[in-house]
Amino acid sequence: MSDRSAQLKQLMAERILILDGAMGTMIQRHKLEEEDYRGERFADWPTPLKGMNDLLVLTRPEIIAGIHREYLEAGADIIETNNFNATPSDLVRYQLQDYAYEINVAAAKLARAVADDVSTDDKPRFVAGVLGPNQKTASVSVDVTDPGARAINFDELVEDYSLATRGLIEGGADIILIETVFDTLNAKAAVFAVQSVFEDLGASLPVMISGTITDASGRTLTGQVTEAFYNSLRHAKPLTIGLNCALGPGELRQYVAEINRISETGVSAHPNAGLPNELGEYDLTPDEMAAHIQEWAESGFLNIVGGCCGSSPAHIKAIAEAVADIKPRTVN
Repeated sequence: MSDRSAQLKQLMAERILILDGAMGTMIQRHKLEEEDYRGERFADWPTPLKGMNDLLVLTRPEIIAGIHREYLEAGADIIETNNFNATPSDLVRYQLQDYAYEINVAAAKLARAVADDVSTDDKPRFVAGVLGPNQKTASVSVDVTDPGARAINFDELVEDYSLATRGLIEGGADIILIETVFDTLNAKAAVFAVQSVFEDLGASLPVMISGTITDASGRTLTGQVTEAFYNSLRHAKPLTIGLNCALGPGELRQYVAEINRISETGVSAHPNAGLPNELGEYDLTPDEMAAHIQEWAESGFLNIVGGCCGSSPAHIKAIAEAVADIKPRTVN
């Protein structure tokens, strides 16, 4: 175990650690246009690039660094890299598949530099290298006339996630975060890829896994209830397993409670700032969100907590203050 990993685990035993909040929400506040995404390097790119937020680590790194810094100054212990869709099979939509490795390295280096700049001996900061869910699912047919038709297969996902993992490690990530899992088969490919890269490199990082309950059915998009999701991935022996996205803290609470009931490892959660309104915006205030999270912490559910869609540094600051004096969940 590396010194950084040991330090992280020690801190997690002492207090509830704070994850950052939404990246996309913060990027939207900058009201970026097509030329911002293109920069000089991609000025003549043949496809529109606006909305490809991962590319900003190359074309507008100062904006991403600024967002990382805001979350750290709000009290985050862990910041997530800005590379949610940075695998070749996702980036092919923008004809950027050949830049996947570079984006992962750059995203990790950017977060690493800001985290190191803000870190102190009393409050070290960590970088979670993100492996997103992939736009394509290995479990669901893409053709109603052919139940076996798939947009991507397990081996292709492993190749994608292996490339991204190597890039994140090269860039200096402390943790690998497999998040927003809606298809457990995709997540299994990510776990296999991560473990294979660790074996190849002769070193490993702590792994966090976070699934997504997509609606009031209490299931992931591919049909698993919380307990089934957990049992499908417990073999990975992650640092934490938990839930994020899709639901606000009010709706997500019962599923976090279920993870807490069954998990043999740490529990993480980063819910949305409520449910989107008719304009697609999130209305839960920092104080309202913090009140929910405080109750979760008092119930003994949490080891790591942050925010997902709609959350901001103000939300993270309120959450950090709300759980500061509450003991973390006991991990056996």
